Order: sequence, then structure tokens, then C-alpha cells
Amino acid sequence: MAGEPQTAEVSESARAAPAAPLRGLVAWYSGYRQEGGPPGRHRGLPSPYLTLIITLDDPLTISAHPDPADPPGDYVTLAGGLHTTPALITHPGRQSGIQLALSPLGARALLGRPAGELAGIDVDGSEVLGAVALELHGRLREARSWPARFALLDQILLDHADLDQQVAPDIAEAWRLLTRSGGTIQAGELARRVGWSPRYLQRRLLAETGLTPKAAARVTRFDRARRTLLRQAATRARGQDGARPGGGTLASLAAGCGYYDQAHLAREFRDLAGCPPSTWLAEEFRNVQSGPDPQDGDW
Repeated sequence: MAGEPQTAEVSESARAAPAAPLRGLVAWYSGYRQEGGPPGRHRGLPSPYLTLIITLDDPLTISAHPDPADPPGDYVTLAGGLHTTPALITHPGRQSGIQLALSPLGARALLGRPAGELAGIDVDGSEVLGAVALELHGRLREARSWPARFALLDQILLDHADLDQQVAPDIAEAWRLLTRSGGTIQAGELARRVGWSPRYLQRRLLAETGLTPKAAARVTRFDRARRTLLRQAATRARGQDGARPGGGTLASLAAGCGYYDQAHLAREFRDLAGCPPSTWLAEEFRNVQSGPDPQDGDW
């Protein structure tokens, strides 16, 4: 008797920039669909972006939140603030959805609140967006292509956003200086550049984004390092330099991303990802949400 037919493996990913009025508020949209693979686990890592995920088929299963006090759960839509500990997502071999990388500078306009109010947590999207979360889920599931889904995202966000709700210009400048430096600018220099005392800068940035200047620099530096690591591995996997996947030196990566040395980089991975760089890369390299383009997904 013939066995049951095997599900063909499907792996799709797509990425798009938002409509012009949303740029600076949303960094990018990334879509993913994976079917027919083995059950797996994905780490949702700290980054300088808030997260909004709209699933297309199965709910998103969070087995551990950035706040360990939050119980595991399933989410049709998920909104998450800036955080400094990983989330753990499990899946049964299939997953699909769209992730939006939201700048903290866009939280007031798109979510109706400062990013600081979501710091360190992730919640059902309806708790933040209300009925808009259900509208996004229903309409995106009906669309038949990634371009159509991304166009719908533009339309719905523009219909519901309050683009007049802007972050104070001095806070916006401080955040841009910090992220453009790759997390290497010192808090004292950042305060000097925006004309504040370090204490006032810390208070203002924490209230608006949920991170102090030091924590924000740390997360931004880590985000740059792990994306660089993944990009190097993808390049090697495509055989562009004849090396094995994941080859290269962590020491050079550490130096290029502003760490004191390789040991410093390894400690940051253990703290922010919950594992060493080599373990994270081995787990995530084939994950469709990380994908061959390390700019695609954080979650």
C-alpha cells in the first residue's frame, strides 16, 4: 500500500519598501511562506525596529516572550516593541505571514502611541491597532500575490495612520544619529550633538523608544553584527568565494561592528540571542524569515 503523499517543500520570501509617505516610519515589508519542512524554532531577536506580524495561514506560536512572565500563546497578528531579550517562535514545518519593521519614529503615527509604551513586550495586534489588525489579516489573506499584499498594506496603513503625529525633532535626530552610527556613537557624544545633558537624553529617549541610549546602541550594534554574519554565510553558500557556509572570522566581524574583541561579540550574542553566534547561525541559516537577504525578517 502506497504511503501518504509527501508535501512538496515550498519556500518563498519577498521584500518591499513602503509607499513614499510611510518611509521613515516603516523600514520595509517582508513576506514569507514555508511549507513541507521539518518542525523548527526561530529566535525573534532584538533590533532597532518594532515588529508587526500578520499571519496568512497558521497562527504564530510564541513559546517564550521577551518578557518571561508572559505565557506562551498563538497569535493571528502580533505587535512587539523594542526589546533586549529574544522571543522564541515554534512552527510545525509551515509558516507564512508578512512582517513590518517599524521605526520607533513611526510608532505615534501608525500605532497611536510612543514606542516606549510597548518596550519589552509583544501582544496581540488588536490590542494596539484595534479593528485595523483584523482588517489587515482578512484582506491580506485574500490577496493572491506578494505585490498585491504589499500594495494593500500601503493602502490600509495610509487610510488609518495619523501622519501628523510626529516624534519631537530633537528625539528624531538623536535616534537617527544613533542608528546611522551602527550603535558606535557614545552616549556623551550623542547628547552633545543634540545639545542636551546625558541625563536628559536618557530620560527622553527611554520615554519615547523604551531604550536608554546605551541599550539602543547595544541593540543596534548587535543587529548590524548578526545581519552581517548572515549575509556573509549566504554569500559563501552561493559559492561566491568558494568557502564553506558560515566561514570567515568572528574576530574581523567583531572589529568591523564596533566590539572590543571576539569575546565581547560572543558575550553579546549570549545575552541578546540566548546562544553563541555559531549556534544562532546554524539554527537560522535556512529559516525563511531570515532568508538569503538578512534585511528581510527579524522575527
